[in-house]
Amino acid sequence: MNIEDLRDYCLAKPGTTEEMPFDEDTLVFKVSGKMFALCSLSEYEKGIALKCDPEEAVLLREQYTQVLPGYHMSKKHWNTVLPEAGLTLEFIKSLIDQSYALVVAKLPKAQKPV
Repeated sequence: MNIEDLRDYCLAKPGTTEEMPFDEDTLVFKVSGKMFALCSLSEYEKGIALKCDPEEAVLLREQYTQVLPGYHMSKKHWNTVLPEAGLTLEFIKSLIDQSYALVVAKLPKAQKPV
């Protein structure tokens, strides 16, 4: 998955915005103001940070060498997925979907996207 595909896929999700709140290099995707995906523009190949259920996060890291603990994020709740290291597009999309769903599930009803 290249960075343009990531951007298109994330922005197609209801209520998603893109921001650069940290610096001019870190692209962040949010739903109702809560992050669900982020990556570096200049070093995209180093990974996409995605929110993950803590138990699932550990299993994914054990099963795939392309899934690492979240870089500069809570290692319990975030994984870094190497997008250009041989994972299928469908698998990466499923991880993005899970991240988005986890964030949406925690939102108050009034903030959930339609």
